[in-house]
Amino acid sequence: MTSRIPRDSRLRLVRPRPLAAAPSAVNQRRPRRPAPRPPEGTPAPAELARMARSGLADAARIARWADGALGPGRDGTGSDGKGTLSDETAGRAAEELGLTAVQVRAAWDTARLAGLIEVHGDSARPGWRLRAWNRDDSAVLRGWVALFDAWSLASPEPTDREPAAVAEVVSAMPQVLSFLQLSAGPVPVEQLLDLLEQRVTELRTERCEIPYGPQPEPVEEPETADAPLAPLLDWALRALASVGALTYGDGQATLTPLGSWAVWVKLEQICVAAQSPAGNIEVAAEEMLRGCAQLRPNAARAEYRAWLAARPVGSAVTELLGAARGDDALLRGLAFEALRVVGAPAEPDVRSVADEPTLRPYALLWLAEHDGIDPEDAHEVLTREEATWLWVDTAAAVADHGEAPMLVRHLESALQPTVPRLLDEVRAVGHPRTVQVLVALAAAHPDPALAKAVRRAAFQVHTGG
Repeated sequence: MTSRIPRDSRLRLVRPRPLAAAPSAVNQRRPRRPAPRPPEGTPAPAELARMARSGLADAARIARWADGALGPGRDGTGSDGKGTLSDETAGRAAEELGLTAVQVRAAWDTARLAGLIEVHGDSARPGWRLRAWNRDDSAVLRGWVALFDAWSLASPEPTDREPAAVAEVVSAMPQVLSFLQLSAGPVPVEQLLDLLEQRVTELRTERCEIPYGPQPEPVEEPETADAPLAPLLDWALRALASVGALTYGDGQATLTPLGSWAVWVKLEQICVAAQSPAGNIEVAAEEMLRGCAQLRPNAARAEYRAWLAARPVGSAVTELLGAARGDDALLRGLAFEALRVVGAPAEPDVRSVADEPTLRPYALLWLAEHDGIDPEDAHEVLTREEATWLWVDTAAAVADHGEAPMLVRHLESALQPTVPRLLDEVRAVGHPRTVQVLVALAAAHPDPALAKAVRRAAFQVHTGG
């Protein structure tokens, strides 16, 4: 017998976002981790955003120009599909924007790294950050951090150095940047070089493996271990200076306010990963999501951030989408909530699954919100059939993990104005859990006549009627 005693539950089903529903009824309050404060002297977010907008002014100009000049079907980027501007287009942009061709190409590359421009084959389109550029400080700062993360792509790497040595320096630079951030002032390059050499030595030691058994004669390799690192440090510091992360000259380097803040953000992410609230940081995506089903929304988002910070973005997104393809509708909704935390880097993968029937409604809602549509209005991108399919999928999550009164309340979130109309359309969408959802709804609903109609519909679906 189903209990009719109302109990507190965190599984909220608020129209028009039923997919966000699915934390379980069992919750325990956990102490909230106080919001970390940046180091003393760090400018306010609005001032940091003003600095970022100033540094990326040319990139934003070229992105807006590309929005009007390089739409679909127009020949603008290179035919190699890598997003390289053709000479003709670069010249046209330089003439119209009052820049040199060199400045246009530099601004174009910066806009791509900051997410202001997205290139698809031979066409370019504005990135989602450009649409929010003037009104959303957080979007501006995320764009600048994306550029900061890609500093090694901002300047061509030295061609006279072995790629392995360049990779070692790129891997070692976070420790150099952390030292600069903690120093909070100018640091002599000689001191940074000593730190870089120590860190590179540590990386080489960590990779060292002693194989067992007889070994072939060693093959002579380039002497990367003995190559001086000073030229590579010079390249790295110049590249970081080109994106506005530091100033470099007179034999010393100093983080800019934006650079210092970005390094602090990265260090804080590491701390979040090390202090995973619910201890799910090391488990697979499916197990992590099941653990998050027990948490309140804010605590779940903190857990997503910790889990994501501990692994590469690409593999994390792949894992989350794999979990979303499973049979548990609860995990499907939670996986896309975690993908909302990922943000822009997940966009290509989410777009690629939009044709999968099971994931399509979730993917379309995610993409709509990603493109700047208000979450309250995002459901309008769904067709009637897709919205009905999503209603059934969310009802399945409620039936599996929620309580009877919640399933009854979920009935109120349906788009259809009447129950008979809802039943007709639910039967038509062909969701694999339709029978189970209708049976559970009939058992939960207190109105005998409505429950009878729902049971009849479940029987008709079961028998193919």
